[in-house]
Amino acid sequence: MRVDARGSLAMSSGPDALDQALVTIISTAPGERVMRPAFGCAIWDLLFDPVTPNTLGLMCQAVRDAVSRWEPRVELDDVAAVPDPDRSELVRIAVRYTVRTTNDKRNLVYPFYVIPQEHP
Repeated sequence: MRVDARGSLAMSSGPDALDQALVTIISTAPGERVMRPAFGCAIWDLLFDPVTPNTLGLMCQAVRDAVSRWEPRVELDDVAAVPDPDRSELVRIAVRYTVRTTNDKRNLVYPFYVIPQEHP
């Protein structure tokens, strides 16, 4: 769902619907939805972890697992987590996928903000 130009609710369709579905999956923490507690992406377990190669790998795996489980309309081609060189709290998660019904290759970049550790 989205808000249209008149301010009314409208359903997303086409490629936008898949992008929105992926954003919803990644941006939802497991346990956040009461009626569907397993839904979401475990990336939120890494919110307070330092950005290291290991953490980046765990982020990629969490996104792969969540999208594979919750979005059957796409086939994942690649997931990459890249820290922003200018902002230590930002990790850009690039998701490359193929739409199963049309074989359309698409990209989505999800900005994931970690909470940096404070230094004494």
